[in-house]
Amino acid sequence: MNILQLYEDFNIPHATEGQKNSQTGWINITCPFCDDHSNHLGYNLTGDYYHCWRCGSHSVKQTIAKLLNVNQQEAQKIIKQYGGKTYSKEPTVRIRSKAHKFPSGVGMMKSNHKRYLERRGFDPDRLEEEWNLFGTGPVSLLDGIDYKHRIMVPIYWGGEQVTFQARDITDRHKLKYMACPKDRELVHHKDILYGQQEAWGDTGICVEGVTDVWRLGINAFCTFGIEYTNKQIREITKAFRRVYVIFDDERQAVRQAVKLVNELKFRGIDAWRISIQGDPGSMKQENADHLIKTLLS
Repeated sequence: MNILQLYEDFNIPHATEGQKNSQTGWINITCPFCDDHSNHLGYNLTGDYYHCWRCGSHSVKQTIAKLLNVNQQEAQKIIKQYGGKTYSKEPTVRIRSKAHKFPSGVGMMKSNHKRYLERRGFDPDRLEEEWNLFGTGPVSLLDGIDYKHRIMVPIYWGGEQVTFQARDITDRHKLKYMACPKDRELVHHKDILYGQQEAWGDTGICVEGVTDVWRLGINAFCTFGIEYTNKQIREITKAFRRVYVIFDDERQAVRQAVKLVNELKFRGIDAWRISIQGDPGSMKQENADHLIKTLLS
């Protein structure tokens, strides 16, 4: 679909490669489905699908209808006018299989990586030991994707590294977090949970992202954003009897936390939403430790 022409014809502000929160192969806009203020909704030019990096996937027809304030029947006609396909069912995005590996230039964290973590109130030596973190320098590439100046976060499942995330330490990059290319993931990250799986007990602390897990410790796990999948729900119900959900205090995050709690309760899990100010990753460590001690006591 000629999405650029559609956006221009209907005066929809958009970001192309090199602009805020947009990378190669994507055209990004402000997501109309969540409290997005920073172009998190991307249209994939190759796969012909939408994905919001905050609230998840949305069908093309549903998204165009929402953006243009028309019904889905009218949206389907507009999509066809701009060369788009009109699916009776949205296409499934398939993950190809390549060898899983880190980008080039990955090594032990340097002083700049550790200073970044210290500024955020973390003990970098402890995180390096407990979470097996690495870092990249000024040159780091994988499949043509630039991962320079990032903390590399290996993600394990069943005792094996299956994927990774990479966090920018400069706070100047348009994408704070970058994932492993999908066709190099041994297991798609939205099919699993991040945390120290081997250390989990009956009670789990569900958070949004990896830094939240680091703050709250070995009882915590994350769903890689506030949007969760049915596969992740199944993994949660297999792993825990009680779950406390601690998402950020933004309106959309609160709604998703409440929804997740209800989903888990429906499946027989003793689930609760815990309200905090801000996000767990920004808590002072002593406050986070006290919260966990209170929840597990």
